[in-house]
Amino acid sequence: MRVRAAWLVLVCCIASAWADWPCFRGTPLQEGVASALPEKLEVLWKTATKDSFEATAAIYQDTVYLGGMDEHLYAIRLVDGKEKWKVRTSSPLKASPAVAEIGFRHEDENRELKRVCVFVGDQDGLFRCLDGSDGKPIWEFKTNAEIISSPNVVNGKVLFGSYDEHLYCLDAASGKLLWKFKTEGPINSAPAVAEGRAFVAGCDAVLRIVDISEGKEIAAVELGSQAGASAAVSGKMLYVGNMDRSVLGIDWKAAKVVWEYQHPRKNQAFYSSPAVAEGFVVVGGRDRLVHGIDAKTGEYRWEFQTRGKVDSSPVISGGKVFVGSSDGNLYVLDLKTGRKLAEFALGSPILASPAVSAGKLVIGTQDGLVFCLGAKQ
Repeated sequence: MRVRAAWLVLVCCIASAWADWPCFRGTPLQEGVASALPEKLEVLWKTATKDSFEATAAIYQDTVYLGGMDEHLYAIRLVDGKEKWKVRTSSPLKASPAVAEIGFRHEDENRELKRVCVFVGDQDGLFRCLDGSDGKPIWEFKTNAEIISSPNVVNGKVLFGSYDEHLYCLDAASGKLLWKFKTEGPINSAPAVAEGRAFVAGCDAVLRIVDISEGKEIAAVELGSQAGASAAVSGKMLYVGNMDRSVLGIDWKAAKVVWEYQHPRKNQAFYSSPAVAEGFVVVGGRDRLVHGIDAKTGEYRWEFQTRGKVDSSPVISGGKVFVGSSDGNLYVLDLKTGRKLAEFALGSPILASPAVSAGKLVIGTQDGLVFCLGAKQ
């Protein structure tokens, strides 16, 4: 019996009763903000795989979806870390997956069927849509270079960048190309989405603001250097770091830089994507620091020293900052002061970022372990 894909729910990344984390930074705005975690965290489970994790998990209801450098996409039970399924890909996965519930219109009976779908790209440039229940393929789309950019799914469209210098927009139900937008350099970042616009920064050192209905550029803002991090949008402001030494606060509606932060002593690149909440921008640096910046003025507020580079993107939850470091520790910091509240030694460098759902934090490490932290019953 034939089934024709015809409809997609409005937005994948709206928080549900589970407070899902269905895309790279939690929502299309990419602010990196989560519901509060338990006061005392402990390791609830850990799961071992054959290679490292650089991607961040997506969490939808009771399942963790995570791509590994061992050329597999995993679906793991959130409650106990048991594997539900895994799918072999054609190359390693650096991009984080996104999860959305797709609606399909039954051609004969005129009724709607829904299916949870997982979207992810790989280093061969192949972008996939898989059935979230069993990992079976639904459709594939080929780009001309590797995909590190994590996807965002909004208004029936899935958006992602490629090293072939294009921002792509596909129909999320069928995989049909709706449009592609040419930049002037490879795209590392995940596109943030707000008010019908996509925001993407890449190796052309420009923030592109693109109308997602037609793929037309609305505005462009010079970043001063290439960008490896993804942008976060909060109101009319957008925040992103570059590969030189700066974090920029940009009024995206006016398409102008409002402030530029540089550490008073350090001079290192920012590959970490910022988290934004309660008047703070928090971001990790290659200078081994976690930086706390005033979101309105760009002024230095605090710093926290780790023993390794911080490419992991922080998450803000309940007045606390959760972030990994290449020194092998997951740190918990006070948002207002940067004071260390706790640390968890996870055994190997951490490049991935935390994902938070249902009172649990999930993160992968460079030795192929996936950890889940929460409160023990």
